[in-house]
Amino acid sequence: MRGALFALLGGLCITMQGIFNARMSDAIGGWHTTSIVHLAAFTIAMLIYINVRDGKGKSFRQVPFLYLIGGSFGVVVVFSELTAIHMIDPAPAIAILLVAQIGTAFVIESRGWFGERKVPVTRRQGIGLIMMLLGVVFFQL
Repeated sequence: MRGALFALLGGLCITMQGIFNARMSDAIGGWHTTSIVHLAAFTIAMLIYINVRDGKGKSFRQVPFLYLIGGSFGVVVVFSELTAIHMIDPAPAIAILLVAQIGTAFVIESRGWFGERKVPVTRRQGIGLIMMLLGVVFFQL
């Protein structure tokens, strides 16, 4: 249940972040917005880290480099999302983003990539993914 609540909170925040960032980029531009957003996020994350320290800082050496750069995807996410919101409005942009996110997670899980447990693909899941894609297409009409 807690996992679902965190997922819900994350989804709400992704939507709000996209809209807020799009409005900020109206005033200062996309790359400036992306830089400020990540600087603010880094500052907040470091303040929380300094106060919580729930991890093992010395374990960084054990993490493959590929996973250490995972946060850099955030730069692409923020810039792409705010640009999409400008071009096609918030609801369709977020709908496409969510379908892309679910589709990517579906492929990663079904292949067992990046250390994820391999989950067999069911017909029902395939139909669900196709229905979501069709929903986005119909949403655009």
